[in-house]
Amino acid sequence: MRRYFTRKIIIYVLTFFVGATIDWGIPHLMPGNPVQLYLSNFDLQPSGYAPLYKTMSEAFGTNLPLWDQYLHFWDGLVHGDLGVSIYDFPATVTSLIWSALPYTLALLVPAITLSYIVGNRLGALAARRKALDDTVLPLAYVLQATPYPWLALALPFLLGEVWHVFPISGAYGYGMLPTLSWAFVWSLIDHWFLPFLTVFLVSLGGQAIGMRNLVIYELENDSSRYMRALGANERVVRRYAYRNASLPQLSGLALALGIVIGGNIVAEVAFRYPGLGYLIFNAIEREDYFLLQGIFIFIVLGVLIANFVIDIIFVVVDPRTRLSMQGAS
Repeated sequence: MRRYFTRKIIIYVLTFFVGATIDWGIPHLMPGNPVQLYLSNFDLQPSGYAPLYKTMSEAFGTNLPLWDQYLHFWDGLVHGDLGVSIYDFPATVTSLIWSALPYTLALLVPAITLSYIVGNRLGALAARRKALDDTVLPLAYVLQATPYPWLALALPFLLGEVWHVFPISGAYGYGMLPTLSWAFVWSLIDHWFLPFLTVFLVSLGGQAIGMRNLVIYELENDSSRYMRALGANERVVRRYAYRNASLPQLSGLALALGIVIGGNIVAEVAFRYPGLGYLIFNAIEREDYFLLQGIFIFIVLGVLIANFVIDIIFVVVDPRTRLSMQGAS
């Protein structure tokens, strides 16, 4: 088992190196110059533009050859320095990420977790009851096929513009300052609900369909038939079928939670919710190299940690994984 996890850690380290290199390369190979784009927002005379452009290019290292910029990127990464945002200068990339991360986690973790619990339960029930299958399955297909942008426009239009039930943009009321008062907490919840509902509904359909199909497969495979032939109670057969079907769903949940740190760009942009997805959108629009690099580093780390957690979970809950590891060693 130790050899197995040692090999996994080596693979993860190499994967992080490749992922971080791609993370650095994509924004740097994009057309355009972020310093020029930033300075274009100011009405500068040519005499003042040239020295300012030179100073900022030297400060951010965009005047260096690509190879030197790549080495500078790794030097900063090793020392925990993700750089300074070009567009939000002099704010550091780390401070911008930490300010947006709580909103993303508060939005996506409950939405994905709740859709996993409710969707799996509905899918498992639909696999055993035809009446429920005839109602849950079509609804699940509709939810899964519903595009995020359409739902992100329909919900605020109906619940915000038409019925005036919830606000349609922002994380809290305009003009409010973050405090621990009940008024501010209620405003957070009020603005959070529509983005949460959008992500929850779209994720719910896929979870229900996946669990329903997996449970049907497990109930009809040879192991379930063998258990019935041995006289096992149908309740016991269903319980084992549900446990086996839960393993692929569990790995999907861990991966979904791993990429949560990247935010949901569509939902956060549609509702102007200040999470990491909205931050990514602004960074791409502004060609902010360092901000993009910093966010994507967090995403790579999140996915790798999620995969490592999946490996541990499978070793704990699935005896077949332990047996295969013993056979491989």
